[in-house]
Amino acid sequence: MSISTLSLTRFPGSISGLLQVASLLSLLLLLFKAAQFLLRRQWLLKALQQFPSPPSHWFFGHKDQELQYILKWVNEFPSAFPHWLWGSKVRVLIYDPEYMKAILGRSGYGLLLLNGETWFQHRRMLTPAFHYDILKPYVGITADSVRVMLDKWEQLIGQDSLEIFQHVSLMTLDTIMKCAFSYQGIIQLERNSKSYIQAIGDLNYLFFSRARNVFHQNDTIYRLTSDGRLFQHACQLAHEHTDQVIGQRKAQLQNEGELEKIRQKRHLDFLDILLCAKVSMWWVEKPETLPRRGRNKPCSLIHGLPRWRMGAACLMRTCVPRWTPSCLRAMTPQPVLSPGSSMLWPHTRSISRSAGRRSSSSHLSPNCPPGFMVTLSIYGLHHNPKVWPNPEVGDHFLCPCLVQELHWETICHE
Repeated sequence: MSISTLSLTRFPGSISGLLQVASLLSLLLLLFKAAQFLLRRQWLLKALQQFPSPPSHWFFGHKDQELQYILKWVNEFPSAFPHWLWGSKVRVLIYDPEYMKAILGRSGYGLLLLNGETWFQHRRMLTPAFHYDILKPYVGITADSVRVMLDKWEQLIGQDSLEIFQHVSLMTLDTIMKCAFSYQGIIQLERNSKSYIQAIGDLNYLFFSRARNVFHQNDTIYRLTSDGRLFQHACQLAHEHTDQVIGQRKAQLQNEGELEKIRQKRHLDFLDILLCAKVSMWWVEKPETLPRRGRNKPCSLIHGLPRWRMGAACLMRTCVPRWTPSCLRAMTPQPVLSPGSSMLWPHTRSISRSAGRRSSSSHLSPNCPPGFMVTLSIYGLHHNPKVWPNPEVGDHFLCPCLVQELHWETICHE
C-alpha cells in the first residue's frame, strides 16, 4: 500500500520534469533557429550589397509589391536588385539584357532544365518532336479546333457580352492535346475539361500565393490550411486528366494497326516519342507541364490585346474555312500585333534559374553560393526605358532594324 502511494506522489513530479525538459529543448531550438535566421540574413545582405534594393520589411520582404512597383524599380535600379520574398528568402530580379545573356547561356536548374549528360540526352530525344516539318500538319488541326470554338460562339451569339478566356483556353488545350499527345477526342466538348482548366488556374494562383507566404513554407502546416487542401484537390484533378490521356495513348499503341501508323511517320508526336523510347518514369510524368503551361501563351496572346483580337477575328473569318499554311503568310497584322501584345503584357512575367555551380552566378556576386535563385523579369525587361525608347507603346516590331538590333532584348519566352 505504501509502495503504490509513493508511486502516485512521484508520478506528477515526473510529468512536471518532462515538461520542463521539453520546454527547455523547445526554447533552445527556437533560439538556434532565430540565430540561424539572423546569420543567414546578414550573410545574404553582405553577399548582395553591390545591388541597391528598395526598402523591405525584415520579415515579410517586398510583400505583394512586384507588379505594383516593378516599373518604378526598373527606373531606379540599373540592371537588377534583390527582391526579398520573406525573411531570408531572396532572389535576384534581373531585367538587363546583358545579365540575361549571361544567365541563359549558363547551366543551372529550372523548369524542364537539367545539368550534364542527362539534359543533352533528353534534348536530343525530344528535338524531333518540334521539327518544322511536323508543325505543318498541325495547322489543319488548329483550324479544326478553332472551328469548334466558333461553332460554340454561334450558340452564344445572343448574349450581350462574352468572356472568351475560358473558350480560348479550351481551344488551345484541345490543339495541344491533338498535336503533341495524339489525342483522338475533342477536349472542348468534354465536360471534365472545364474542371481541368479551373484546376490549372487554381494551381497557378496557389503556387505564387504560397511562395510569398512565410507561414506556408512548411509542407505539414500548408496541408492543414484551406489553400493546402485546395492545392491537393487541384493536383489530383490535373494528374487524373493527364494520366487518363497518357493511359489511352498507351492502350492505342498496343494495337498493331496504330503501331504501323507510327512506324510510317517521319516525325513522331511528343508523347509518342516518350512512350516508344526507353525512358524513366520521370520523363513520362513531365508531359503534364506541356498542356498546363503550353496553352497559356497562345491563350493569353489571343485574348489579351483588343486590337489583336479584332484583327484576328477578321482574319479568321477569312481564312478558317480554307485554312492552309499559306494563310499564315496572308495574316499581315499578326507579326506586329502578336509580338507587341507579348511585349506589353507577357504571359510569363518571369523565369527562374537555380545556379548549379558557383561560377554560374559569379558574375552577379562572388559570394553567391550554388543554388542561389536568379529570376529574369520578362515584364521588367520589356518595360525597361534603357533598352526600349518608348516601352509603353509596344510598336518596336514595326521597325525591322530595331528588332534585329535588339534581338536579345525581345525575350517573350524561354
